[in-house]
Parts: sequence; C-alpha cells; structure tokens
Amino acid sequence: MNVPLTQHADDALRVSKAADAFDSLSALLTYAVIGTLFGILFTKAEVISWFRIQEMFRFQSFHMYGIIGSAVVVAAGSIFIIKRFDVRTFSGDPIVIPAKPMGTGTRYWLGGTIFGLGWALTGACPGPLFALIGSGTSVIVVTLVSAVAGTWVYGYLRPRLPH
Repeated sequence: MNVPLTQHADDALRVSKAADAFDSLSALLTYAVIGTLFGILFTKAEVISWFRIQEMFRFQSFHMYGIIGSAVVVAAGSIFIIKRFDVRTFSGDPIVIPAKPMGTGTRYWLGGTIFGLGWALTGACPGPLFALIGSGTSVIVVTLVSAVAGTWVYGYLRPRLPH
C-alpha cells in the first residue's frame, strides 16, 4: 500500500506539534511549581507583609534590607560563577550576559521615585503580587491591574519617549 508523501509530512508535522505542546505543558508545569514554591518562600519570609515593607520605608527594621541585600549577593555570586566557569544552559547553549553601561539622567531618579512611591503606597512591589493574591489579599488585584496598565501605557508611549 502506497501512502502519499504529503500524508507522511502531515503526520510528521502532527507529531512535531504534539511534542511542542508537551514541551510547553511541561515547561508551564515546571514554572507553576517553582512559582508556587517562590510564593511560599515570600510568605514565610514575610516579604509580602505590608507591615514589613512599611518598617523598611520608615527605617524601623533591617528585615527587608537583609532580604534584598541577600538577593543582591546571591545574584552577584551567581553571575560571577556563570562567567568564571563558563556555565551553560541545560541544552548546552552558552549563557551570555551582555555588558550594560551605567545610566544617568532624569529618567532613572524619576522612574525610581515613582516606583518607590507606588511600592510605599501599596505595600507591594511587583515580585510578590501573585503571592499576596494567593494568600487572600484580594485588594492587591487593583495593584496588579494598575501595574499591567502602567506597563501597557509605557509600551504605548515608549517610541515617543527619550531613550
């Protein structure tokens, strides 16, 4: 029995799409598990606590500064190890970290000030928004919607902004 060549191509394409869907599903599941563990870590470390964030902005506690400082040290150490030992991805590709020049100007201090004000007013930076929502602080949905809207507005205005 002769099978037309196009049917073989269609079958191969169908198998390829199924494999891609499986890879996507397993990647999503992996990210969901890691995100859940990250949310639990944020909750247990009280990173999502409005009171802890207010203590930080009032310079009443070292707790948040210690966590942020620890994250900076771990990130710097990780980048050092990646560069020093030529660490590669799981698929064997090299990890390339491009050099980034230090910026200056109004956009940095103004953007940082707006970000800090939003953080101080809402008691949440973008990192733990989903952990806050997951822990039952439903009012944070307003902050999440506002963050998404702000990102959309920036994306819309970006071509008109000085960079």
